[in-house]
Amino acid sequence: MRILGIETTCDETGAAVLENGRLLSDVVFSQVPLHRAYNGVVPELASRAHAEKIAPVVAAALAPALKKAGRGRPPVDAVAFAKGPGLPGGLVVGAVAAATAGALYGVPVIGVNHLEGHLYACELRDGRRCRLLEFPLLALIVSGGHTELWRVSGYGRCKLLGKTRDDAAGEAFDKVARLLGLPYPGGPEVEKAAARAKGSEIRFPRPLMPGTREFSFSGLKTAVSYYLRGHVAADAGAVSAAFQEALVETLTAKTVEAAKACRVKSIAVGGGVAANGALRASLAAAAAKAGLKTVFVEKRYCADNAAMIALCGARMLEAGAVSRGGCGINPALRLENWGRQV
Repeated sequence: MRILGIETTCDETGAAVLENGRLLSDVVFSQVPLHRAYNGVVPELASRAHAEKIAPVVAAALAPALKKAGRGRPPVDAVAFAKGPGLPGGLVVGAVAAATAGALYGVPVIGVNHLEGHLYACELRDGRRCRLLEFPLLALIVSGGHTELWRVSGYGRCKLLGKTRDDAAGEAFDKVARLLGLPYPGGPEVEKAAARAKGSEIRFPRPLMPGTREFSFSGLKTAVSYYLRGHVAADAGAVSAAFQEALVETLTAKTVEAAKACRVKSIAVGGGVAANGALRASLAAAAAKAGLKTVFVEKRYCADNAAMIALCGARMLEAGAVSRGGCGINPALRLENWGRQV
C-alpha cells in the first residue's frame, strides 16, 4: 500500500509517499525566506508560492514510487491531502493537486485533518512508522495557529477538551520575537536567545485560567510589550528566557493536570512548538513525576509536513473511513470522529 500525502495548510508545500509504514520520499518546500521580510505569513503570497511549487514538489515525491511501480501501474494506491484547518488559498491548491493525482491514477482521494496529522506524526521515527500510540491518551497539539488539548481513545476517536481563546503558543512566540527585533519564525529565535541568557530576574504572569482546559497567551504577550516599554535597554535574552519560562510552565501545568483528570497513562505532543527544548524537558519531567509517559513527535516532523498527512490517510484507510465532502476544504475544520470506538 502506497499513499501520496499532500500538505499546503500554511507556509510549507509538502508531498510524501508512505509505503507500508515506510517513507519512500518526504519533500518540503519552505516559504520561510519569502515571509521573513514581513515578520509573518502573508496569505496571498503563501497561496501563490503553493501554486508555483506544488507540481515540482509532488513530482519529486512521486519519483521513487514511479520507479517501483513500473510501466502501466499507478505509483500509489491512494492520495491524502490536508483539507483543513488552514489558510483557504493554500488548502485549495492542495485539494486540486490531490484531485488531479487521484483522477490521473484512478485511486481514492482522502481529505484529512491537519491537526490529527500532527498527532499521528508521533509514530514516525527515522522515516518509519515504528511505534504505536497507546490509548487512551491526552494529546497536546501546539503550533503557530493552534494550542489544543484532546482526549484520544483510539485512532479517529478524539474529543476536544480545550483550546486557545486568542493567540496560540507559536503565535505568541512570533509576536514576542517581533517585539524583541528577532527574525521570523520567532519560536526558534526566542529559544536561542533564552539559551544565551545568564539567568533572568524577570517574571511574567502564568495564564493558567484555573478550572478550564483552555489557553490564553495574548495577555502574556502584552505583559512582555509593557515590560519593554519601561525597559528600553532590556536584554533580549533575559526577556526571552522569562517569556519562554512562563509559556512552558503554563503548557506543562495544564497538560499534566488534564491528563490526571482524564485518567490516562500517556501524553502525546505534536506540532511546531513541540520542537522547543524547554517544553520537552519541562513536560517530560512533570509527567514522569505524575507517573505519566510522554511521547514527543520527532523534531524533523514537528513542522508542517506531508509525511504526517500520508500517515493519517493510511490510518483512515485501515479503518475503512470515507472522507466527508470529497475533495472539499474547510479552513475552520474541527475534529471529526471516524475511527472505531475504543
